[in-house]
Amino acid sequence: MINQVYRLVSPRQFEVTYNDQSIISDKVIVRPTHLSICAADQRYYTGSRGKEAMRKKLPMALTHEGVGEVVFDPTGNYKVGSKVVMIPNTPVETDPFVGENYLRSSKFRSSGYDGFMQDYVFLNQDRIVELPNDMNMDVAAFTELVSITVHALSRFKKKAHQRVNTFGVWGDGNLGYITCLFLKKLYPNSKVTIFGKTDYKLNHFSFVDDTIKIDDIPEGLSIDHAIECAGGKGSQYALEQIIDHINPEGTICLLGVSEYPIEVHTRMVLEKGLTLIGSSRSGAFDFQQTIAIYKEHPDIVDYLSTIIGNVFDVTKINDATMAFESDLSSSWGKTVMRWMI
Repeated sequence: MINQVYRLVSPRQFEVTYNDQSIISDKVIVRPTHLSICAADQRYYTGSRGKEAMRKKLPMALTHEGVGEVVFDPTGNYKVGSKVVMIPNTPVETDPFVGENYLRSSKFRSSGYDGFMQDYVFLNQDRIVELPNDMNMDVAAFTELVSITVHALSRFKKKAHQRVNTFGVWGDGNLGYITCLFLKKLYPNSKVTIFGKTDYKLNHFSFVDDTIKIDDIPEGLSIDHAIECAGGKGSQYALEQIIDHINPEGTICLLGVSEYPIEVHTRMVLEKGLTLIGSSRSGAFDFQQTIAIYKEHPDIVDYLSTIIGNVFDVTKINDATMAFESDLSSSWGKTVMRWMI
């Protein structure tokens, strides 16, 4: 069959290409229906990844957050029309000690390999997870981002000590919102505090126990553990505050992506005996856990709908361009493309 792929060929320019793919294989064929734009997609779209990276990775279809409907499954495990979330990470080997999302050999869609901006996506059987029939598909579109939080918290649970009376989350954006939400569900008896800098963003965090402005942290405040979701240069300032306020032998989960090296006050990390855990992306198990949590706590999906920003019906390439341009100027929420091309 001829599959249309919508690739970024240069900054801010998409073009249609055509791939001839056989349906005589063990791949599940999924028709994307809802895609979500990520900051990593925007770095390619705007060309801010740098000339060398752009030269190596383009042309490439963007987006790694997406859901769709099964149109063909040669094994019969999925009915035609089943709603599924697509997993962008594609491992080519296994390691008993290293997760699939940390193997250097793994392929990741929209990062050197075509993402979900296609008419049809051909996926291995283990690269999809079925969604509840009544799932809000606009929310489901950014399940990949949610799975990153689920992955990070599972790593935290394995490595941190079990005094979990207080959590602090630095970063009042989408990832900070998701992380606070899941902390409140997974640790209902713990106090969760969001540390941010923007009032209208902090106003969305109605479910946390406390909101604190980063330039007005009370003297003497302390927390057992912290999650850094600031990213960029803000990661450095967030880490400074976390190290100042975290209790000895606490654990710091690092989730914010910084394009440049940042300074860390290692003297106090050593003095307090702190543990820093880096987490990136997620694997199939994390997606399965995320969907299980959706089912167990359906109100989570309602809360997640709060971070839906703009929604675009995409019927042609220009609509996708409009969605990416609008997302650049959006100050809150996820931009979702309803993929109707």
